[in-house]
Formats: sequence, C-alpha cells, structure tokens
Amino acid sequence: MYAGIMEIDLHGKNEYQARVTLDAALGRAKGGTYRIRCIHGCHGGTVLRDMIRREYARHPRVIRLEAGINGGTTDLVLREL
Repeated sequence: MYAGIMEIDLHGKNEYQARVTLDAALGRAKGGTYRIRCIHGCHGGTVLRDMIRREYARHPRVIRLEAGINGGTTDLVLREL
C-alpha cells in the first residue's frame, strides 16, 4: 500500500469473488485511504473491469472512478487528496 492507496489484486477471481473482495476493502478503508486501486488486468478479458466500472461507479463511498493508463487497473476514488 502506498500512502493513502490500498491495492487489491483481483487476478484469478470471478465476479462474485471480486465483489466480495472489493466490498471488504471498502469496509476496511479508513480516513487515511483516499483511493482503492483494483488490479484486474485486461489481456484475459474485461469481465472484472466492466463489473467494477458498472457497479462501483454508483457506490455511496466512491466519488469517481479513474482508469489506469495501461487499462489493467481501475481506481475507486473515495475522497480528494
């Protein structure tokens, strides 16, 4: 974890497992965490990326989503730094 960034590696998980992992991370995120970086990859398909962007864009703790430069990560921004 970088200062204020929690990284969650979702490689090898299905949608249900990824959702459970992300929900747990959101529950653990305290005031010092301002973003959760979801590492989902993109070369094996986009199912996890699409699920994250579809379901967590409307989550009450997430103010916005940011796509990573390489397409293999999505950041859930919880608060402005």
